[in-house]
Amino acid sequence: MNSRTKRILSTLAIIIASVAFGIVISADLGLMRKSNAQSAPIQTTSSSSSTATVTAVTIPSFADIAARVAPAVVSITSTEVVKTSDLRRRGTGIDPFDFFFGNPNDGRRRGNRDQGDDEHAQRSGGSGFIISPDGYILTNNHVVEGATKVDVHYGADSDGNGGHTVSAKIIGRDPATDIALLKIDALGTLPSVPLGDSDRIRKGDWAIAIGNPFQFDNTLTVGVISAKGRSLGLSTTTQSFENFIQTDAAINFGNSGGPLLNINGEVVGINTAIRGGGAQGIGFATPINTAKRLLPELKTGKVVRGYLGMGIVPVTDDVKESFNLPEARGALVQYVDPDKPAAKAGLQPGDVVVEIDGRKINTNRELIDYISYLPVGSKVNITVIRDRQRRTFTATTAERTLEAENNDQNDNNSVQPSRNRLGMSVQDLTPQARQMYGIDDKVRSGVVVTGVKEVSPAGEALSEGDVITEVQGDKINNERDFRAAIDRVRSGQTIRLYVVTPARSGLSSGPLQGYRFIKVP
Repeated sequence: MNSRTKRILSTLAIIIASVAFGIVISADLGLMRKSNAQSAPIQTTSSSSSTATVTAVTIPSFADIAARVAPAVVSITSTEVVKTSDLRRRGTGIDPFDFFFGNPNDGRRRGNRDQGDDEHAQRSGGSGFIISPDGYILTNNHVVEGATKVDVHYGADSDGNGGHTVSAKIIGRDPATDIALLKIDALGTLPSVPLGDSDRIRKGDWAIAIGNPFQFDNTLTVGVISAKGRSLGLSTTTQSFENFIQTDAAINFGNSGGPLLNINGEVVGINTAIRGGGAQGIGFATPINTAKRLLPELKTGKVVRGYLGMGIVPVTDDVKESFNLPEARGALVQYVDPDKPAAKAGLQPGDVVVEIDGRKINTNRELIDYISYLPVGSKVNITVIRDRQRRTFTATTAERTLEAENNDQNDNNSVQPSRNRLGMSVQDLTPQARQMYGIDDKVRSGVVVTGVKEVSPAGEALSEGDVITEVQGDKINNERDFRAAIDRVRSGQTIRLYVVTPARSGLSSGPLQGYRFIKVP
């Protein structure tokens, strides 16, 4: 075999070997990864094992809740006969519920009337929900307040179709918590929705709102619980009892009185208000536990509350420092009404309530709730800190009246604008000063604030016309007493002043009084 033949055979052998090797490499021997996408469980490291499979998270459907609850959610139309002259008077102010919640057109649809007729029917709408098969319905007080006729549309399906319209009777109202109880009579057993436990909900829990926004029946929106324990200052009537649940579930005009539900389809709140000013995703609901406590009384037609006759504010860090308290908790007594249970028991302004009937009081809200739900005539033991000493007093609750609720607005924790260090000037309480600032003769001693620098420590706590009667617990009789008391204060100290603000025309029924706090520069 010549050399040329050998070269040809060698080349063929190489080619054959290369082909065979390629076949082996390209064969599926499980050594190569597939080029197409493959599914695999998500892995995450764990302290107990090297890897662990993460359970898939699925977003729940709320369709079953809607189908189950929707027939028990009702649409409410209230009719009120009003005089044109009354409407004109109403036009001089703003109804707080019209601002926070209501209809874009004053919450009303006006009927046709003759130009010479001084009376006409004014209609407004809202929502509610049936809580028992015999026809009891919960809604907001402001949905039916003043109504001469209330109509309820009930029994619509989850798409808002069908249902019946009947007249409803107002069984009981509680303006303080903005809750009302209605009753309808219908043949057969009515659909109802179960009541949950609003104390158990947490920020971040699912929140489902159902109602009739803009007259779109049985609209469902979903969000979460955004916060608890909110106070809005909607009105002088509700201010002491506001304890709202905040949610970002969309609540609009017409949702008022409808249910706020948890993931189990139980009612945890009554949709009550929305924040005005174009804010989005900020709605408020009254906790359902408040309604559950009031139901027995609402069914009798009257809610009766216990009352002590004192104004209280929260214990802040400033209060803690100025009163030398061990911790920032409890309720600071701002004023005590003469001849009322608190005064008769011996409580005084400056007392810090820390216990009631042996129960620890952390906030003024806890104290208000405890006293309000006690039967009238109940004896309560009130433990306070006075001059750094614990003392206990026994009081007997009286009935809370509308007058008492109005007086509670003296429970004033707002900042109202006080000598050179503080940015203020004062003078003795002369007859001329009394006349100028409208100071009542019952204010027998103190100094009147005659000027306040806007940007100053006093500018954040006092206003011209305020009367300072105490500084750090020391009684102030004149300007000399005041200057001496201020001169004793060290730089950086928070001082407490007891202040009486004369009644401003049209703003209150009497003077406001209570403690103010100023940080000395």
